[in-house]
Amino acid sequence: MSAVILKGAPVAQGLNARIAADVAELQAHGITPCLVSVQVGADDASRIYRNAQEKKAAAVGVAYRRVDLPADAREEEVAETLRTLNCDPRIHGIILQTPLPKGMNLDAMQGLIAAAKDVDGVTEANLGAVMTGRPGLYPSTALSAFELLKSTGVSLRGKEAVVIGRSAIVGKPVAMLMLNERVTVTMCHTGTQGAGMLAYHVGRAEILVVATGQPNLVPGAWVKEGAIVIDVGINEVDGAIVGDVEFVPAAERAAYITPVPGGVGPLTVTMLLRNTLLAACMQTEIERR
Repeated sequence: MSAVILKGAPVAQGLNARIAADVAELQAHGITPCLVSVQVGADDASRIYRNAQEKKAAAVGVAYRRVDLPADAREEEVAETLRTLNCDPRIHGIILQTPLPKGMNLDAMQGLIAAAKDVDGVTEANLGAVMTGRPGLYPSTALSAFELLKSTGVSLRGKEAVVIGRSAIVGKPVAMLMLNERVTVTMCHTGTQGAGMLAYHVGRAEILVVATGQPNLVPGAWVKEGAIVIDVGINEVDGAIVGDVEFVPAAERAAYITPVPGGVGPLTVTMLLRNTLLAACMQTEIERR
């Protein structure tokens, strides 16, 4: 079997067109969705990510602002910045870029973002919304993985899925998104690996989502014939970017597989902007089409 390669860019392009149309409709009501990116200190990866945010925001009509704080900023300064942004009705979405400077409490800082403006989906209220299936601003990376899964057109109901990685912003929410579609989900993690059961679970997965940050953790030979493989990992090995799944042999067995890079990554900014649009609609009580 030769897998269909699930590239994120074509999916993002279609979603961007819909976002742009919805933004234009909102602007007709005198409202332009606005996303603010807060950066504490300098980080090359964050700089690249913010540049992508700004470029794509401009393409769909979302206003974009940067707030830059020095690396030696105190937590109270960051907290006050976030509180000020929370209170500004012209701002609909806030993202706090990571990593933060060493010693700064990420959970505490992210927790200060108003849930209604938390477009990265990292606050307890929005993570709780994913778990219960209530409306909310879901984590953008988890949404990206799920959107690629849906793009296959395969009926998800009743499928056996395995998620490797139990992070609060990827593994757990993507499992909940699948559960809400009546998928049977097994969560795997370091405990599964330590018990020597990872190969067993991977081998029975009709849908496999891997988000661990461990290069080539899953050998391609483990992948079930005809499976859908969503690889969220991005790792640098000897100057090359690879995923958490051994791509070439996995692609020989899977029906669909995401490449790394070029799979989930191109969708993350799109989902961030879609959440910004959703946040603007919720805050202004204007329904989307």
